[in-house]
Amino acid sequence: MSTAEEVRPEPVEAAPAAVTLCEAFQATAERFADDIALRTVDGTTQLTFGEYAARVRSLAAALAAAGVGHGDTVALMMGNRVEFHLCDTAALHLGAIPFSVYATSSPEQIAYLLENSQARVVIAEEQFVPRILAARGTGAEPSTIVCLDGAPEHTTSLDAFEAAGDPAFAFEASWRAVGPDDVLTLIYTSGTTGPPKGVETTHANMLAQCRAVGSVLPMRPGARLTSYLPSAHIADRWSSHYNQMVFGIQIIPVADARQVAAALPEVRPTIWGAVPRVVEKIKAALEAAIANEPDEQRRAGLQAAVATGLEVVRQRDRGEEIPEELAARHAQLDAAVLAKLRERIGLDQVEWMIVGAAPMSRDVHEFLLALGLPITEIYGMTEASCCLTIVHPDGARIGSVGPAIPGLELQLAEDGELLAKGPTITRGYRNDPAKTAEAIDADGWLHTGDICTLDEDGFVSIVDRKKELIINAGGKNMSPANIEGQIKAAHPLIGQVAVIGDRRPYNVALIVLDPDMAAAHAAKAGLADTSVEAVAADSGVQEAIAAAIEAANAKLARVEQIKKYELLAEEWLPGGDELTPTMKLKRKPIDAKYEATIEALYA
Repeated sequence: MSTAEEVRPEPVEAAPAAVTLCEAFQATAERFADDIALRTVDGTTQLTFGEYAARVRSLAAALAAAGVGHGDTVALMMGNRVEFHLCDTAALHLGAIPFSVYATSSPEQIAYLLENSQARVVIAEEQFVPRILAARGTGAEPSTIVCLDGAPEHTTSLDAFEAAGDPAFAFEASWRAVGPDDVLTLIYTSGTTGPPKGVETTHANMLAQCRAVGSVLPMRPGARLTSYLPSAHIADRWSSHYNQMVFGIQIIPVADARQVAAALPEVRPTIWGAVPRVVEKIKAALEAAIANEPDEQRRAGLQAAVATGLEVVRQRDRGEEIPEELAARHAQLDAAVLAKLRERIGLDQVEWMIVGAAPMSRDVHEFLLALGLPITEIYGMTEASCCLTIVHPDGARIGSVGPAIPGLELQLAEDGELLAKGPTITRGYRNDPAKTAEAIDADGWLHTGDICTLDEDGFVSIVDRKKELIINAGGKNMSPANIEGQIKAAHPLIGQVAVIGDRRPYNVALIVLDPDMAAAHAAKAGLADTSVEAVAADSGVQEAIAAAIEAANAKLARVEQIKKYELLAEEWLPGGDELTPTMKLKRKPIDAKYEATIEALYA
């Protein structure tokens, strides 16, 4: 047991009687007033819960002075930073509805969100102000644009905005008037199949979510967590922002998600979450470091430690008892080697890790477990306030996302679609009763759109999105996500894969290099140009990708195998044409954009 584990406090819910996030926050801020609530990675900015609460009171008065009241909406457009928490929490204490806009949104997309939400105020970083002004056009709303890091024309600086608040504002009466059925936030879906839908999450929904997951995964006061996923996504809001209000954890925002791996050794989180692509890159970087270790004896020791860890992981997964000799050897290698690897990547103090938002390949899951990381895979949806399933790492099963969170019911429809019912399910989409009725039936069951299996223990395994399953020309059903996972796991240079094969005679794939791994390869190979375009043209890289496809195909059923592929000389960026901000594939836009390339693969 590490020193960090020995001094960890008992898990606690700061406000077990709270019925709104306002009540939870106020109780937490009072109980842990002197503890650090928010800090930057380098520690130059730190706010205690007491200081956080004082700023919330001040900003709530400023929002009220700007005309924001109960039921009004406030738009936030900023990266992961301390001010997000201050402004969002201040707005919800008015009974207002704060929501976030993705940083990649175009003026047209922003205009749609502002109109649909009827936002009264926008709080944003200066870099986004031109897009917001273009979105507002000649309209009167939003009437106020607050700039966090400047005061360009047509905006008010945050300092000036906050100073305009009435010190005598009846703050306590305001937050005590907020009810459990009031909307806490709007989470807009990525809009890959049409205009974004604004999911209305209530205070009661989110409290049920935090408490249910907290009953399975320990939430300890002072636990450290990095916030780096977009705040417009439910995963970051639940995992960091709202859990902090309920349990008193410490949040360290990381403004650039690409820098989160570099930040981990600095902040050493005690709880942590990631999307699969982030942990895939951690695995690839570690494997590359081990393979490139110049000391032959040390390299062999590292490889032996990981191999032993994998042996233990696979035997446990098969339900086999670990032989005494293997257990002893593993314990020795864990202390001497694997512990140092965990320390190297900054995850040596993690009590639990969750991975979700997309399927994680077995290879990645096994590797992380072999390192000794307490990882568990979850499954969630915006419409369910985040997690639908959860399991403690001690009970996790590779290939499954666990059973339903406490208090939630799950069942399978006749076609295998997973249905969910319970207190975390949204009341619907903002101003869209037709779409709400499509998603939630008359009996209150949320139709997830995912085809799943449910075993006798209630453990869920995801097959794929109902609308994304490949049904080939021969009538065979396949999961593109599973095939893509095998291909990505076959070589660290592979960043993204899109498999195509619906109503086709065989499967083909579009492959994109990972920009970080491409740059590393270029440096090692002595290539003058480190761009993805140049690396993709390198004959050695093309040979490596061909070998990776062959290796992946060996693990796939014949009908699933990739017969042809195209290595694209470009990047797919989060929030771009091909990927959502959380790096899920936009399949229909990809099909449309690369139609000519795809057709050539079938020619």
